[in-house]
Amino acid sequence: MNSFRFLHAADLHLDSPLRGLGTDAPATRIRQATRDALANLVVLAIREEVAFVVIAGDLYDGDWPDFRTGQALVAALARLTRAGIRVVAIRGNHDAESVLTRSLRLPDGAVLMRADRPETIDWPELGVTLHGQSFITRDVQQNLARDYPAPAAHRFNLGLLHTAATGRPDHASYAPCTVEQLASHGYDYWALGHVHTREELLRDPWIVFPGNLQGRHVNEPGAKGASLVTVQHGRVTAVEHRALDAVRWARVTVDCTGAANEDAVLALCRRALGESADAAGGRLLAARLRLEGACPAHLALTHDPAALRQKLIAAALEVAEADAIWIQELRVATRPTQDLGTLRAREDAVGRLARAIDALAEALDAPGGPAAATRDYANALLNRGAGALLQALGPEHAAAQAAQGNLSLELLRRARDLLLARLAQG
Repeated sequence: MNSFRFLHAADLHLDSPLRGLGTDAPATRIRQATRDALANLVVLAIREEVAFVVIAGDLYDGDWPDFRTGQALVAALARLTRAGIRVVAIRGNHDAESVLTRSLRLPDGAVLMRADRPETIDWPELGVTLHGQSFITRDVQQNLARDYPAPAAHRFNLGLLHTAATGRPDHASYAPCTVEQLASHGYDYWALGHVHTREELLRDPWIVFPGNLQGRHVNEPGAKGASLVTVQHGRVTAVEHRALDAVRWARVTVDCTGAANEDAVLALCRRALGESADAAGGRLLAARLRLEGACPAHLALTHDPAALRQKLIAAALEVAEADAIWIQELRVATRPTQDLGTLRAREDAVGRLARAIDALAEALDAPGGPAAATRDYANALLNRGAGALLQALGPEHAAAQAAQGNLSLELLRRARDLLLARLAQG
């Protein structure tokens, strides 16, 4: 068998729609990120002189509103095929039912595998045989891998499959199968898609989720990209993750324990943001910043959240170039240093308030309890002005959740800490 290298990518979600971005978000750069990541994939493939690229589903995020999304994909694939690099892809759950996808012709040298049954592609000159099947509908619940053909003799056999395997958190259980089943099928490499976190399920044979090419929101943090696979004499000798994302999402947690004042906290944040920006390697860092820990600075941090955010934006400008860091969200989860037990034992207004809030927490979800009362108040507040405030905050905001009757214990505790800190300090 020949020796060669190939790239395994999945879940491009080209032109994935943006949701819940704030008014200060660099929307153009984030909107362009999936296309930029695809361009990075093309550059990597050409630079590394790979023999072919496989894409394990979800090329698009759904049925796109016009042809420009599809044209962007065709242009990228054409750059690969002009360089002599073949491309084989399958549809996943997101692009299975795309009407426009089916009417768009891919360039010569790029193949989208059929959906009605498994398809096999043989490249004798490379000693490679590929097997795969696209999703025919969005919700595929049958075990597709069960019907994949037996491996071809004297070939490097690669299986393309969009699946949740045995199931993964936050991912629907499409095309379920087991690692044992895939391993026993006789293929040398399984190129999986659907799960957006990189994972090597097995190394003999190799069964790999490369993760998505570009994180789409803060719940998809860290380096995203594709797997560069080296095959020597028919055996996989290396599988390397290569970061290709253009925007790096990150959860940046800053331990403010003991910080005496706001300036001390800002210094800690500068250090944490600088380290995260360095780790992003020149990409736009989209950070959800969380401040936590008991500290004397708690009251100052919670006094004016809008002003604190602006100070943190200025702090980011001290450690990175302009437009290198976007603070997607700021969460102040610090707490006062006062001992709650001591405050509860007091006989004055502070002690009575502490005990009353404890009682509210115990009855949080009771009929007619604080969750129900807060729901009515939050709805009245958020629905003023034709719901403009609700639209601006987004459905995940604590106030929007409270309007749905979802009053979290954490939110109640934060309110308690803020009130008690201010009362205790007079």
